[in-house]
Amino acid sequence: MNRASSSRLSELPQRVESNRMSMVYATPQSKQSFGKLNIPKPQSVTSERRTSFLVVGKTSGTGMARNSAFGGTEKMKDPRPLHDKAYVQQCIRQLCEFLSEKGFPGSMSVKSLQSPSTKEFLKIFEFIYCLLDPTFQMPTSKVEEEVPRILKDLGYPFVLSKSSMYSVGAPHTWPQVLGAVVWLIDTVKVFCCMSDQDLLFADFSDGSTEIEDGVEFNKLFLDYTAETYNKFMQGADTFDEEDADYLAKLKRLYNVDEGLLASMEEKYRILSGEVERLEKESQTDRLMVKRTEKVKLQTDLQKLQSYRSNLESFKANLENKASGLAEELEASGLQVETLKQEESRLQHILSTQKFTPADIERINWEKRELQQTINSLSKSLEQAEQHMWNEEIALAKAKETAEVKLAEYHKLARKLKLIPVSAENACGHDFEIRTSTEYGPSTMVQCRTQIQQLLRKLITDVDEECSRLTDMKLSLEESIEQVNSNISDKANDLKQLREQIRRLDEQLEQDMQDIAHEEQKWSAEMESVETHRKLLEKKVTLGYDESVEQLKAAQQQYHLVLQETNEERRTVVNNLASVLTTAANHLSIVEKFLEDQHKRVDRVYVEAFREDEVDIQKMKDIMESFIAKVNSM
Repeated sequence: MNRASSSRLSELPQRVESNRMSMVYATPQSKQSFGKLNIPKPQSVTSERRTSFLVVGKTSGTGMARNSAFGGTEKMKDPRPLHDKAYVQQCIRQLCEFLSEKGFPGSMSVKSLQSPSTKEFLKIFEFIYCLLDPTFQMPTSKVEEEVPRILKDLGYPFVLSKSSMYSVGAPHTWPQVLGAVVWLIDTVKVFCCMSDQDLLFADFSDGSTEIEDGVEFNKLFLDYTAETYNKFMQGADTFDEEDADYLAKLKRLYNVDEGLLASMEEKYRILSGEVERLEKESQTDRLMVKRTEKVKLQTDLQKLQSYRSNLESFKANLENKASGLAEELEASGLQVETLKQEESRLQHILSTQKFTPADIERINWEKRELQQTINSLSKSLEQAEQHMWNEEIALAKAKETAEVKLAEYHKLARKLKLIPVSAENACGHDFEIRTSTEYGPSTMVQCRTQIQQLLRKLITDVDEECSRLTDMKLSLEESIEQVNSNISDKANDLKQLREQIRRLDEQLEQDMQDIAHEEQKWSAEMESVETHRKLLEKKVTLGYDESVEQLKAAQQQYHLVLQETNEERRTVVNNLASVLTTAANHLSIVEKFLEDQHKRVDRVYVEAFREDEVDIQKMKDIMESFIAKVNSM
């Protein structure tokens, strides 16, 4: 089974290169593409373990080289960028499109999916899972355990905690839950694709007949996939035996004639050779020319078809216009006939009338008089209507002004807490003025008088309260003046204390600076003393090395002058022992002195330095005498 780069489940390279055609495509099938998200591949490929997200069948054995993400117990890390806002928005749009496409019974938008509630999530999950199992019903209790269990049973490769079900829409849990829902959507799409045989075998048909053995082919394909997948999980990369077995079963299923296939292949090979020979002989590629002409003819045919459809539509429009014009012409003819009949009737009346010209002139004069009366009455009516319109405008303006004043009154009354009746300052009285067209002048006067009496009483109460509050204010002001005087006294005291604190701070800062200066001085002196001590140690070491070298030279002559120098040697040894003892005692004294000097360095630095010089001079004299004695040996 060949796994190309586009369909290979593992991200590791093949151990064995293969250029064979995949047996999965041995029979013609239509390709169904799903909407895939732009999930970046994991960058770390540090182990030989391959992870599969496809569950084909359970494998037996304990020594498997690969662990399935569904069957293994290893906790995997989700490689999807679920904390990337752009990726989360892409997942939300995909979920919204899927719910709209499948007819989700409810209003769902991208905005509502930004932070859904637990109830909305359970509805969405139940709707999506019902596409896999129509008999499924969400339990009423312990849904925080049921949803992760269902995802785990389906083979979701990542862990979804129960605590995330309590707050689904939280920013730290919603991306994880959304990733599980998107995985469930992809599972539903794969399930729908696998269950739809028309999609799988749409191209494998001879005309109008459908495949009758689609179930058998599906069974063979699934068995082949399960077997090769088990081998793949055990570490295999090539499946020659399974491919041959699967091809043999397909040939038996579709009654393939081997001889016919061989003859067709031979015929194809001959025809291919003939085509290549003709292409080589011809300078121009006639096949490409014919294909170009075919494309041009198809383009012309499409243009002619579009032109024909335009002509047909234009013809239909003209026919509609002609039918409309015919109907209008028929109506006009009927109208002409009616006018002719009316003309003949009027002509008959004119020929048979019994009025004289004087009567006609009198009738015309009366008609003119009546027309003048009508005109004068019309003018009077227009003037009356104009007057009525002006009055209505004035009434509307007055009403609008009254409503504005009433609104201001109500606004002021609400600000003063006079309305409604239950307001703080209303005292159970109704200060609200209601607008009604049924109120007359007497009612308005009565309402005004009542409200004015209540307001006067309220003003009196307010004045009394103001006088009481004024007295209280005066007493409080006196208390405040007394407190302010106390505060000013305390402020002066506080100012004096702050001045003292400032002086003390300055003194403290000066003392700290002096102490720091003294410490710097002491450390500099200590560094100089330490440097001097190291120099002395270095000089002593150098003198000792020189003494050792001289001692070696003296030892070479030791055997020659042994008898002559016995007495002198004893003397030198005694002197050397006394010198070393003196030097050791002196070093201990110097160390003790340096410790004491470190404690009193600010007082006795000059004296200690002179004593050090004296001691160093003594040491030099001792070392010179010692070197002289050694040289004399």
